[in-house]
Amino acid sequence: QVPLVESGGNSVQTGGSLILSCTPSRWTWSNYCQAWFRQAPGKERQGVANLCSDGRSNYADSVKGRFTISRDNVKNILFLQMNSLNSEDTAVYYCAAGASGVEFWDDIGEYVDWGQGTQVTVSS
Repeated sequence: QVPLVESGGNSVQTGGSLILSCTPSRWTWSNYCQAWFRQAPGKERQGVANLCSDGRSNYADSVKGRFTISRDNVKNILFLQMNSLNSEDTAVYYCAAGASGVEFWDDIGEYVDWGQGTQVTVSS
């Protein structure tokens, strides 16, 4: 059973918006840090944003002001609102969850559970 399940990936035009969602399949995550990563073809997986249970969040410089990470603790869903998309945002987006004490938010080694990814394609 895949621990996390992402949805919402799609093909959009430059300047468009998408909302990605992620749900855990076997537990609730109100006491953990969660994150979104992405991996473009031929590139390493990179952190996009993370959100911890104390409300702290971090964003990659490339998405600041355009992307927003949020969580609905009642419905147990993690979101990534993506606005002003451009071709550089084209990638497979992965949801990740880790322990509450993540030290380096964009280090993939900090996260123990991953989803299978959802494709986001931005074209002009």
